[in-house]
Amino acid sequence: MSTAPPVETARLRVILSYGFRPFFLASALWGATAIGLWMAMVTMGFSIPTRFDPLTWHIHEMLFGFALAAVAGFLLTAIASWTGRPPVSGAVLGTLAGLWLLGRIDVLLSRWLPAGLAIGADVAFPLALTAIVAREILAANNRRNLPLLAPLLILCAADLLTDLGMDGFARLSGYGWRLALAAILILISVVGGRIIPSFTRNWLLSRGDAPMPAATGPLDRASLGVLHAGLIAWVVFPAAHFTGIALLAGAALNLWRLLRWRGAATRSEALLAVLHVGYGWLVLGVAALGIANLDPALPMSAAIHALTAGAIGTMILAVMTRVSRGHTGRALSADRATTLIYALIVLAAALRIAAALAGDATDLLLGSAALWIGAFGLFALRYAPCLLRPHHPMRS
Repeated sequence: MSTAPPVETARLRVILSYGFRPFFLASALWGATAIGLWMAMVTMGFSIPTRFDPLTWHIHEMLFGFALAAVAGFLLTAIASWTGRPPVSGAVLGTLAGLWLLGRIDVLLSRWLPAGLAIGADVAFPLALTAIVAREILAANNRRNLPLLAPLLILCAADLLTDLGMDGFARLSGYGWRLALAAILILISVVGGRIIPSFTRNWLLSRGDAPMPAATGPLDRASLGVLHAGLIAWVVFPAAHFTGIALLAGAALNLWRLLRWRGAATRSEALLAVLHVGYGWLVLGVAALGIANLDPALPMSAAIHALTAGAIGTMILAVMTRVSRGHTGRALSADRATTLIYALIVLAAALRIAAALAGDATDLLLGSAALWIGAFGLFALRYAPCLLRPHHPMRS
């Protein structure tokens, strides 16, 4: 008599065995769906029963729905490696995923809910994620990673501010989304500075290539300090000229930092090169934000989308593909579908910036949205087998 668990139970155990499995798939599916809904609002007047105005809903869901799901998947996976503790899994991971889904439904239908309930249901996920990450770091006495709690706590506060903006405190909403964007960019700059030169060094060593990426030193830390100071100044004083100067200084220092990582040497391996491209978008976006602050001739929307569609979109796909392959035993090399995913997201970001420069031309917006949906839709199609099953080799 067979004692094997039902197929559904076995699959659920696989999905809830590691943070990247449910959250990477959720991020990709919601990233594509939310942009589709946004385009329907912009072009057809489609409406949803949310307390947010359409633009604020779009911003909220891309930051706290799409991007935060990817952040959760990465951190819950990486922290197991950094601390040596077992990965967050099972009921705890399932509860986290449920809270994320509850937040998406809650915001979508928030007009029908009491304000307190709507806000509480939305901030429950970032609060729970922060608590679990803190528990794992503290339990392992892993002090090196304690600073990662700061961006997560900031994201909790940012989500609350944005939610309060939908209930009569409009000025708080602007602080909220800028704070969230800054927190995610800070995470990218810190984590990117760890993984990009490390992965590049390992790859170059395996090929017997030299020289290696430059070692991290005081100037790297200074580069981060200036960048983070500029981003925080933008949150609080978005129109002040000193903010623009700080952002330009941060962009220049981080360009120097990026060039020291030998990205040009990785062009034959898209899985690695795309990480350098993603960090390049961060540098470009921060520089554009600084220029837009000092010269209104450059639309602020172009700078924002260089950071969101460009830096965040590219880095999320770069990390999701690499982690998904590496943690399921696949080769750390981009196949044709994965390379196409990268091309689609870079083109989507470039077209979105062109749309901003052209006054948000509808045809360019739709083209960018189609490319974005294609990138994340293709990720979901291509990587669902390795995210939902323990072993399912993908053909190149």
